[in-house]
Amino acid sequence: MAKEITPSPEKKASKTECADRRCPKHGGLKTHGRIFEGVVSSTKAPSTASIVISFHRKVPKYERLEKRRSKLHVHIPACRTVKEGDRIKIMETRKLSKTKNFVIID
Repeated sequence: MAKEITPSPEKKASKTECADRRCPKHGGLKTHGRIFEGVVSSTKAPSTASIVISFHRKVPKYERLEKRRSKLHVHIPACRTVKEGDRIKIMETRKLSKTKNFVIID
């Protein structure tokens, strides 16, 4: 007797269409500008995630690099599912709220 293999929620979520107007794939939201990659730190607010982006900055005086990080708020479209600790790719878009102007693309 063969077992039925059900696809994981991530694969299932990417194939379904959503009714979210703010989805870059299924809605009418246009993206432009820079692309960042970061780690999700919080998903407590509805359809919003906080991500942390780590980067290095050169200190000319000491001729060394220092670690820095930045926190951004991003929109989660209805067709995506993310949880804390996930590594995601985001892209800039128009202002969606007071603090959100990025959307998840991968």
